[in-house]
Amino acid sequence: MARRKEIGRDKILNVAYKMVMRDGVECLTARNVAKEGHFSTQPLYLEFSSMNELRDEVLDKIAENLKGNVLQKEYTGKPLIDMDLSYIDYAKEHENLFRAMFVDGKLGSKRISNALIDFGIQKFNEQYKDTNYSKEKIMNIVVANWITTIGIASLIINEIATFSETQIINVLTAQINDAILNDWLSKNKEIPLFDVRDYKK
Repeated sequence: MARRKEIGRDKILNVAYKMVMRDGVECLTARNVAKEGHFSTQPLYLEFSSMNELRDEVLDKIAENLKGNVLQKEYTGKPLIDMDLSYIDYAKEHENLFRAMFVDGKLGSKRISNALIDFGIQKFNEQYKDTNYSKEKIMNIVVANWITTIGIASLIINEIATFSETQIINVLTAQINDAILNDWLSKNKEIPLFDVRDYKK
């Protein structure tokens, strides 16, 4: 009878996921994952073709958790605003991960960014059901919204500023309204935080 595989793909992925959630993306090395999971690096390279493949699967799992659970909290009854507030709380709770992706510019920010844009478009359409905006305009509004949301989270995490929830809601609401009226991102093909040219609908 063949020997049962003790260290499988799911176990390695779960170990790596917990590490990234706790310590951020840059902790993800073969040696660190093996040490954390109490196994050698051999099963890791048997199950994954490279550390990049493992990293991508971890980031996909983070994105799935964000969309399926984390960003579904309700604060105001306005889906887009509630998504923003949920993300700011998530960033405060997982500071190392947030810093690695959106402050220090480490691995994975692009992969997560695309997932956040996609989810933001969904939430925008839930909050603004009766609009006939083009897909490009909606995407520009959502990108501007994420820039503001991540900016607020960065200010809070770096202890540069402190905001009440009401202040955050007011800023986000004003920003969304401004983006709807002015669509300022459409005037600039280069967007520094989210490269929408690679965004797939």
